[in-house]
Amino acid sequence: MKGNQFTLLSFNLFIIMVGIGLVIPILPFYVEKFNANAQIMGLLVAMFAFMQFIFAPIWGRYSDKIGRKPLIVLGLFGFAVAEFIFAFATGLWMLFLSRALAGIFGSALMPTAMAYVSDVTAEEKRGQGMGLLGAAMSLGIVIGPGIGGWLAEFDLSYPFIFAGIAATLAGVLSITILPESYPKEARQANKLEHDEEKIGQITLMKTTLLSPVGFLLILVFIMSFGLANFQAIFGYYSMERYSFGPQQVGLIILLTGVIGTMIQGGVVGKLISSFGEERVVKGSLLLSAIGFVLMTLAPSLPWVLMTTSIFFIGNSILRPAVNTFISKLAGRRQGMVMGLNNSFLSLGNVAGPIIAGTLFEWNIHIPYIFGALVMLIGFISTSIWISRKKKALLTAEQIQ
Repeated sequence: MKGNQFTLLSFNLFIIMVGIGLVIPILPFYVEKFNANAQIMGLLVAMFAFMQFIFAPIWGRYSDKIGRKPLIVLGLFGFAVAEFIFAFATGLWMLFLSRALAGIFGSALMPTAMAYVSDVTAEEKRGQGMGLLGAAMSLGIVIGPGIGGWLAEFDLSYPFIFAGIAATLAGVLSITILPESYPKEARQANKLEHDEEKIGQITLMKTTLLSPVGFLLILVFIMSFGLANFQAIFGYYSMERYSFGPQQVGLIILLTGVIGTMIQGGVVGKLISSFGEERVVKGSLLLSAIGFVLMTLAPSLPWVLMTTSIFFIGNSILRPAVNTFISKLAGRRQGMVMGLNNSFLSLGNVAGPIIAGTLFEWNIHIPYIFGALVMLIGFISTSIWISRKKKALLTAEQIQ
C-alpha cells in the first residue's frame, strides 16, 4: 500500500473522529440555546450512534458492490453537510437532523476505510495497518474535545464550521488523490455473493452471527460497550469522588488518549506479529477488566492516571487486534463484514452510556464493576471459542 494512500485514509478517519470528539465539551451548552435539557442531549448522542448501527452494514455491502472510493468521498461530504447544519441550526429538529446525517455518513467512511486497508495489504501486514488506522481515530477523539473547547470560546458554532470545512477538504483530496482499491473485476466476481442484500439487514445479521465471524462481532460489542461505559460517567465519577474539575478531567483524557494512540500506532502490529491475534485479544480483554477494577481503588490523581491508562492500553490493543482477526475471517466480503463490525461498535456506544448512567444512580462504583464483569465474560468466552475452534480444525485434519 502506497504511503500517500494510507496517509489520506488516516487523515479522513482523523477528521471524522475530530468532528465526533469536538461535540463532547460543547453539546450541553449548545442545547441550552434551544431551551433543551439533559434528556434531549442524551437523545442527540444516541441518535448518532443508532444511525451508525443501522447504516454501517448497508454502506459496507455497497462498498463491495460499487467500490471503496465512492463511499469514502460520499461519507466525507455527507458528514460535512451534517456539521454545517448543526452550526447554523435554528431549531431542535435541525440538531436531530444533523446528528442523524452525521451518523449515517460517518458510518459510510469507517468500515469502508478498513475494507480498503484489507484490499491492499498482505495478511501479515494487516495488523499494523489496522493499528495505524486505529491510532488516527484515537488521536482525533483526543484532539477533538480540545479543538471544540478552544473554538467555542469565540462562538459555539465555530467548532462545527471547522469540522465541516475539514471534512470538505478531505473529500476533495480523496477525489483527486485516492485510487480505487477494489477493482471492477473483483466486484463482478463477488456479485453473486450479494444476493443476501435482498433478505434484509436483520436476517443478514443472524446469518453472519452464525458464521465464524459471529463471535468476533459480539466481541466488538463488548469492547465498544466497555469503552462507552467507562467514558460516559468518568466526568461525573471524578467530580463526585475526587472533586476534580474540568481541567483535571481534561488532562486525564488527554494523557490516556495519547498513550492509547501511541500503543495502537507503534505496538499493536508487533504484538500481533509476535503472539497472534488470539493471545493479544485475550490479554487485552483481561487488562481492560483489571483497569476497571483498579479504577474503583484509586485514591488520588496519580493513581487515577495510572489506572485509567491500564484500561485504555487494554482497549487500545483490543480494537485493532479484533479488527485484524475479523478481516482474516471475512474473506472476500470485507466491506459487508466491516459494516456489521461498525454496527456492533455503534450498538455498544448506545448501550454503554445508558446502562452506565442508570447504574451510577445506584452507586458510583457499580458501572466500573459491571464493566469489569463484562470484560471478564469476554475473556472467558474468547478462551472457550478459541479452544473449540482449534479442536474443530484438529478434527478436520484428522478426517482428511
